[in-house]
Amino acid sequence: MDVNYMDLNNNNNEEQNELSIELNEEIAEGIYSNLAIITHSTSEFVVDFIRIMPGIPKAKVKSRIILTPEHAKRLLGALQDNVSRFEAANGTIKAGEQGLPLNFGGPKGEA
Repeated sequence: MDVNYMDLNNNNNEEQNELSIELNEEIAEGIYSNLAIITHSTSEFVVDFIRIMPGIPKAKVKSRIILTPEHAKRLLGALQDNVSRFEAANGTIKAGEQGLPLNFGGPKGEA
């Protein structure tokens, strides 16, 4: 996995302090999301990550991240940089205009 460290506080000092980051097992497993809803106010951006499952009419927010506007902009830049590097190595990501992924494109199961 290609890991890119982004300092959200923009501390680009010439003297780099060593940073130890702990990642416990539960967080390391990650949370799958196929929908993100982003809202903002004058002081913060809120990103809700949601998982929609076929045949289930109700979806739950699985994770919520709250960022300052400055941190949101730095995150946007880091995502753009990572997508560009991914596409350079793997080809263009196809991103079409899609609505909510409610049908998942497969056959419906029967009992």
